[in-house]
Amino acid sequence: MSSDGDGDMENQAELEEKTRLINQVLELQHTLEDLSSRVDAVKEENLKLKSENQVLGQYIENLMSASSVFQTTDTKSKRKGFKGARKDK
Repeated sequence: MSSDGDGDMENQAELEEKTRLINQVLELQHTLEDLSSRVDAVKEENLKLKSENQVLGQYIENLMSASSVFQTTDTKSKRKGFKGARKDK
C-alpha cells in the first residue's frame, strides 16, 4: 500500500504544480493585457501631443511671420557670420 500512497503523493504534487503554473500563466496574461492597454493609451496620447505640437508650431510660426520684430532681423548676415566661424575652425 505504500506504493499507492507514494503515487497519490506524486499525483498530488503534480496537481499542485500544474495548478501553480496555471495560476502563474493567468497572472502573466492579465499583466500582458494591462501592459498592452497601457501601450495603446500612451500611443494615443503621443499622437494627440504630436498633433498639438504641430498646431502650436504653426501658431508660433504665424506669430513670428506677423511680428515686425522678427521680420526686421537680418538672417543673412547672421548666417554669413556663422559660416565664417566654421571656416576658422
